[in-house]
Amino acid sequence: MTLHWIDWTIIGTLLALLLGIAFLSKSLTRSVADFLAGNRCAGRYLLTMADGMAGLGAISIAANFEQFYEAGFAAAWWGQILAPIGLVLALSGFVIYRYRETRAMTMAQFFEVRYSRRFRIFAGILAFLSGILNYGIFPAVTARFIIYFCDLPEQIEVLGWTLPTLAPVMLFLLSLALTLTLLGGQIAIIITDFLQGQFVQIVILITFFVMLSQISWSDLITGLQMAPEQASRINPFKQGETKGFNIAFFIIVAGLNIYGFKAWQGSQGYNAAPKSPHEAKMANILGMFRGQALFLLSMLVPLFVFAMLHLPEFSVQAAAVNETLASIDNPQIREQMRVPTGVGQLLPAGVMGLFAAMIIAAAVSTDDTYLHSWGSIFVQDVIMPFRNRPLSRRAHLCLLRVAIFGVAVFAFVFSLVFPLSEYIFMYFQITGAIYLGGAGAVIIGGLYWKRGSVEGAWAAMSIGSVLAVTGIAMRNIIWPHFLPDWKLDFPNSQWLQALPETFPLNGVEMSGIVALVAVFNYILFSLLSRRPPVNMDKLLHRRQYAVEDFNRQPVTDETEYGFCEASAEAGPTLAKRALFWKRIGVNRDFSKGDKAIYVFNIGFSAFFFFAFVIGSVIAVTVGISDAGWIQWWAFTVIVTLILGVGSTIWFLIGGFKDLFDLIKTLRGALRDDEDDGSVQREEHLQEKD
Repeated sequence: MTLHWIDWTIIGTLLALLLGIAFLSKSLTRSVADFLAGNRCAGRYLLTMADGMAGLGAISIAANFEQFYEAGFAAAWWGQILAPIGLVLALSGFVIYRYRETRAMTMAQFFEVRYSRRFRIFAGILAFLSGILNYGIFPAVTARFIIYFCDLPEQIEVLGWTLPTLAPVMLFLLSLALTLTLLGGQIAIIITDFLQGQFVQIVILITFFVMLSQISWSDLITGLQMAPEQASRINPFKQGETKGFNIAFFIIVAGLNIYGFKAWQGSQGYNAAPKSPHEAKMANILGMFRGQALFLLSMLVPLFVFAMLHLPEFSVQAAAVNETLASIDNPQIREQMRVPTGVGQLLPAGVMGLFAAMIIAAAVSTDDTYLHSWGSIFVQDVIMPFRNRPLSRRAHLCLLRVAIFGVAVFAFVFSLVFPLSEYIFMYFQITGAIYLGGAGAVIIGGLYWKRGSVEGAWAAMSIGSVLAVTGIAMRNIIWPHFLPDWKLDFPNSQWLQALPETFPLNGVEMSGIVALVAVFNYILFSLLSRRPPVNMDKLLHRRQYAVEDFNRQPVTDETEYGFCEASAEAGPTLAKRALFWKRIGVNRDFSKGDKAIYVFNIGFSAFFFFAFVIGSVIAVTVGISDAGWIQWWAFTVIVTLILGVGSTIWFLIGGFKDLFDLIKTLRGALRDDEDDGSVQREEHLQEKD
């Protein structure tokens, strides 16, 4: 469906608003710490909306559309394996709490303090290379999404030259994100991502109700029931023919979520931006509420499209979609564009503009965050450690902006030439493993184990990256291009002839193997090391090393986990109460409201996890009919919708309060030009390797 002038007006208004805010935020950016980490002034609601929007992205929407179109509601069932893991990670403040206590502005800065400068440089190079390769497909996937959703021509005429529409659309989106990033750094990114996040929440709810008016719930279920019996979109226990997104996929992803939690540096500016470790922890906890509306978008939109393509009453729309898809030669791109093309046939004028603006907002929010992250990492963790003296503030900011521009140029060129031949999620996992394969062991060990050594870090990171690169070469170069020739050259080698045409492991499975090997080597080489244990109190700024700007009393092991010895002296009732809060991970930073949110989070996630366990047992032993599953999915959608509406209103109020506090704090804050991410000699916890 071609966009109406109303739709273009909505899109233009959003873009003008973003640019205006970016220009206003420029006056707030006065130091390197401002540009890199928002001067560590962001509150929880601002963070949870902005960081969540940065992690959403048009490419993430497209990846989720792929997943739920292939697996249907069943993907949501197996996805519940991840729910208790995410809850425990968020509620415990795992990694993020201690990382914020280190006061590092990039993960590699933490690596220098915890391990050595040489290791920081090595890790920074790996993070940068892994990151730009991972990000390299973002502009192309996003641009194709917009082209096929908006029914734009695949080619355009410019001064007599025929160009693919992909190029100017990518150039426009990258230019917009680049402008936001260069003007105000992390401050502009936080503010614009927050506003875009609020906009997206509202558009998701509008889209859901509009699509429900086009295809009723009963019609949706009828369409889903037309799927093959062993590729059911309703029953998660009838998915023998489902491609890729099965139970094994979610089990491996669950393990990788724990191992690599907060290790990926695509949004590293947000990791350093909270105004305290507690605000960082609460932002993660609140993310569960924020995610409800996004879950509606990810799960239901592709299912509405699936139903439309299979219901006879929508044959005209289905024919238009299939005609468009038939013009795409690359089969994997055809898979990616099925849902965006289908959505364009379902939404009326006005809502089409809102949805297109939402996709552009999602694209820009991820692009500006990734441009900022990878450009900053290149400067902070690759270039700066080689210098014997720090740069001036002006030169430092100029270098950061040049690096960010370079990342944008690389992404544009890479997107034009790279042929994506597998699911987006699989590509994410294997390119991310170049860095994440060893980073999870190095980060968790460095924050929680005083015996973790430089030798262990080198072993985990180097072996993890070598295995990941080997996997990429095997899967994308050696196996598809050379294996057929080998089979022809050795016709009598039965073992060679028996090898499959495609590589037997997907990106997720390969990432899991890399992580296990890295953990083993980190532990082994750390135990073999003769270095003395590191000073964890100094690393985390605790006790005599406490830093006043945390606005909290010095941390002890007891206060981090919520146990106050004074409570035990006050009486048995208070002692039991303190022990209860300690056991569920609450410390003295929690207000009564924080505790209420915390307990609700636990109860909500526990309910769905136990429902998953009990439902799985019943399905395997007794069996659950499709009618039973349909009732469960209706209940899930209703609960998700209620929480989605409630959290949108809640975060709108809390978010704007945090936004005004951020602006007020930045206007009056004193800047420290030495706070530029450099590590002074006295900060090292052990000798250099």
